[in-house]
Amino acid sequence: MPQASSGLFFVICSCRLLLTLFLSAESVSAAESQIESEQRAFVQTKVLPLLESRCFECHGGEQKPKGGLILANRVLVLKGGDSGPSIVAGKPEQSLLIEAIRYEGLEMPPRSKMPDAEIQILVDWVRMGAPWPIDLQAAASGNTSAEVFPLEERRDGHWAWHPLTDPPPPEVRNVQWPADPIDRFILARLEAADLQPAADADRRTLIRRLYFDLIGLAPAPGDVQKFVDDPAEVRIATATVVDRLLDSPEFGERWARHWLDLVRYAETLGHEFDYPLQHAWQYRDYVIRAITADVPYDDFIREQVAGDLLPNPRRHPTEHYNESLIGTGFWFLHEAKHAPVDVEYEEAVRIDNQIDVFARTFMGLTVACARCHDHKFDAILTRDYYSLFGILQSSRRRTGWLDPGNRIRETSQRLRELRSRSRTVVARLQ
Repeated sequence: MPQASSGLFFVICSCRLLLTLFLSAESVSAAESQIESEQRAFVQTKVLPLLESRCFECHGGEQKPKGGLILANRVLVLKGGDSGPSIVAGKPEQSLLIEAIRYEGLEMPPRSKMPDAEIQILVDWVRMGAPWPIDLQAAASGNTSAEVFPLEERRDGHWAWHPLTDPPPPEVRNVQWPADPIDRFILARLEAADLQPAADADRRTLIRRLYFDLIGLAPAPGDVQKFVDDPAEVRIATATVVDRLLDSPEFGERWARHWLDLVRYAETLGHEFDYPLQHAWQYRDYVIRAITADVPYDDFIREQVAGDLLPNPRRHPTEHYNESLIGTGFWFLHEAKHAPVDVEYEEAVRIDNQIDVFARTFMGLTVACARCHDHKFDAILTRDYYSLFGILQSSRRRTGWLDPGNRIRETSQRLRELRSRSRTVVARLQ
């Protein structure tokens, strides 16, 4: 693994605030929009994404809709367009929309017919009465989405927004199989589907799985035989192998690759000339070291989001330079043009990319969707996006010394002492 040497620079971002989404609550109730949780999940995960991908280009309401039909609002879906109402709630066979997507007269979308599975989604939706979440009712009355954005409803409706809990393990029929409380959660779902757990793997198969999962490499023949011949009970022998692999440098190298994919790690800037991104490898090695050292995940996040602001940064174990500082380099792993025509536009694109990578990597959310509108499915407002945008736009990129072994600091201190002594000598000679 490459080690840092004296005088190496690393690009970091000086963020003045910890980046956090401050989500404010605005909730509106409407009796006609209160649908069952199962229906809501179906509409939000199946129907709306399908309408957006297949129909909104012509019937999304952002511009003049074709045929006068807007499908981005339940009221307007029922109203229809130039050809009349597009659906009859509860009656797919009498709905013009269903006829069109089946190519029975009108043919929509015009480029190609939708797959049968997608057609069935809309048929099922119309049959259940075309339920629609409350937040998309605003357009019919001329209100803005921000005025009716159902933030609390969004938070309450999805498990990802709920506080962490410690649920008791469920009861299972096969009480002999679970070796750990987690196994009971797995077995309960299997039993609910009338399935049985697979048989335990033999030792030769098990050690190969452990090696490939943890370090991505096959075990040496001697390691396989040693595990097969180990007289210890299989769970104890397995724990010994797992601990050894977790402590190996190959573990950090394998799993760092997955993290580097999340932050879109690259060592060049892309575009036409693909200039080298100087010292990007420092971030790569930082991630490997952090995983190998089993740095707590919350600390790992803090170092990357605002590692330059930590009062007690983590230090390299042997060179003693600031490890937390290097983590902030992920903000600048992005494409850059050597001579952009529109500088302000390129800045907006760069910051949008930073927000997108930050949100997907650390929050598992597509916050970038809120660049143009309140999020269609998640509890994110447009103002949340631009709050993040403002933080990044007011931050700056600077170069920092890693100073391995504190040699720069010690040399600077020595120079200050020599300067003070020389001034004293000069003063005596005058």
